[in-house]
Amino acid sequence: MAKKKVCKHCKTFVKGNECPLCKSTDLTTSWKGRVLIVQAEKSEIAQKMGIKEKGEYAIKIK
Repeated sequence: MAKKKVCKHCKTFVKGNECPLCKSTDLTTSWKGRVLIVQAEKSEIAQKMGIKEKGEYAIKIK
């Protein structure tokens, strides 16, 4: 199984070759940890990571 791609700018997991949130094509498969944000406006983790949209995000990218 291939590793998932992550946007280097907003850390969201990407299907395809373009980030659906920021439209960047600067992607990586080198990441560690992931977090699923359901309600970004109520999540302390989302606030600390600077996340404003629900979705699946990488915790650390290289």
